[in-house]
Amino acid sequence: MKNLTTVGRILFALPFAIFGLNHFLMVDFFTGMLNSFIPGTSFTIVLTGIALIAASVSIIIKKYIKLSCILLAFLLFVFIVAIHIPQLFDEATKMMAMFALLKDTALMGGALMIAGIYKEGENEAGIL
Repeated sequence: MKNLTTVGRILFALPFAIFGLNHFLMVDFFTGMLNSFIPGTSFTIVLTGIALIAASVSIIIKKYIKLSCILLAFLLFVFIVAIHIPQLFDEATKMMAMFALLKDTALMGGALMIAGIYKEGENEAGIL
């Protein structure tokens, strides 16, 4: 069972590292997604990329998992509120926004589950 949860934890974390790298490689693409009320678009995108990579590394190496997952869940909530929900009102982006909203909601749930079962230093459930 422990092997399954280790694989699951790593598989959960890896996409965030890739998403984070994409924030560095595709700044112009992500700039087009941001609303005008989000300040410092390029800086915000790079900072978000750093946060995603840091969360991924933290989860993989099992250091500060609880804090990382809570902050990751908060970041995903910000994505939902600031990016996906406003895109639901645009007919051109409505369908993709719904998929992205559901994806980020599921990932936020996964991050909160990991944060909820993990205790720094040892795991109360004995599975991570």
